[in-house]
Amino acid sequence: MDKTFDLIVIGGGPGGYLAAERAAHAGLKTLLFEKRSLGGVCLNEGCIPSKALLNSAKMYNHALHGAAYGVTCSDVKLDQAAVVARKSKVVKTLVSGVRAKMKASGVTVIMEEATVQRKTDNGFSVTAAGENYTAKRLIIATGSSAVVPPIPGVREHLGSFVLTNREVLDLQQIPQKLTVIGGGVIGLEMAAYYATVGSQVTVVEMLDHIAGATDREISTMLQKQLEQKGITFLLSHKCLAVEPGVVRVETPDAQQIAIQADKVLLSIGRRPNCEGIGLENIGVSFDKKGIQTDAMGRTNVPDVYAIGDVNGHHMLAHTAYREAEVAVNTILGKQDFMRYHANPAVIYTQPEVSSVGKTEEECREKGIDYEVKKLPMVYSGRFVAENEDADGLCKILIDKKRRTILGVHLIGAYSGEIIWGAAQMLEMQMRVTDARQIIFPHPTVSEIIREVLWEFND
Repeated sequence: MDKTFDLIVIGGGPGGYLAAERAAHAGLKTLLFEKRSLGGVCLNEGCIPSKALLNSAKMYNHALHGAAYGVTCSDVKLDQAAVVARKSKVVKTLVSGVRAKMKASGVTVIMEEATVQRKTDNGFSVTAAGENYTAKRLIIATGSSAVVPPIPGVREHLGSFVLTNREVLDLQQIPQKLTVIGGGVIGLEMAAYYATVGSQVTVVEMLDHIAGATDREISTMLQKQLEQKGITFLLSHKCLAVEPGVVRVETPDAQQIAIQADKVLLSIGRRPNCEGIGLENIGVSFDKKGIQTDAMGRTNVPDVYAIGDVNGHHMLAHTAYREAEVAVNTILGKQDFMRYHANPAVIYTQPEVSSVGKTEEECREKGIDYEVKKLPMVYSGRFVAENEDADGLCKILIDKKRRTILGVHLIGAYSGEIIWGAAQMLEMQMRVTDARQIIFPHPTVSEIIREVLWEFND
């Protein structure tokens, strides 16, 4: 085979495979390297498999509590092995779909680990499995890995007693007691799943709140609702050590306590995969936060781009998708750039949490003069009809002077499905009066956004 290409993409996750597809469609001779599985962490060990598990938990919960809706079920059981088997089937199907898409697009795919060797007169030299390949341009899309903290006992028991996002999705038996170290997105989603299906779950978080940079009022509501499901939160607690069956933590007042656990899930963040791919060989700038890029995905080295988790901007699959399109458009000479301020995020717990734009905390920190309005989700008829005794909230922040929308934050059913509309409002810099003119279908939960918009005196 000819080993000279227009573009080499290293990493076959969401950003990498979409970049390869878009480039090939545009006529670029494209080579994609992936060392493990097409689809990357998101498809194989993250976004998709976790949603498969969470959907099973939702169905199980509905069956247990269907009486409130006039539906009574008896002898309801959850078969964890069957849940995991279905998850694996879903992943296999989607991976096959990605593989077929690459073939149909004319992308050359090599399932090997690739290393950038040097800059040449013809572009960049990349090696894999002892073979050398050359391309005029590079896109680095190597993703991220779970952070493994230097807590005594963690590395010694990793993969058995201590789990990452990879292992927790394949548990064949439900642990009686699960301790989650970290109250971020992955930790909360898995805590919600295992609590629903019968585990006694404890979340240990160093901060005084869960869900990271999520709007504080929203994260507090989420915590309360998860506590109602039986999850225990130890906030402002530090993990000191782990050993089979026990997690030792330090309380806010410097006392030490021991938590009994059958399994421990690490969920304290992810680290960009910058090492071992040869970036230093061509002078690409990177640090522990990731490869440094501009709004077009360009690195400090001409014709080298970095997209997805590896650049550290927003470690979200949909961010990687859009970064892929921007990078390829830039390569093709089309004007395009990332609008990170309009990048939505979702936590797929039950209830779902979604957000886009600035929070109240961020506005106060940056001295932004803002106005906020909010309404409970019960102002949506669809929400009331489908959610017995459930709580929820929609909050909208606007620029006090310009009257443009700064942020939208929701907690409640369907939040993840409707936040894209709010993202469009930020993308288009809509004012309150502009957004009010949008026709929302009725009855849908999305109407809550319209209701809150009419709370402003514009």
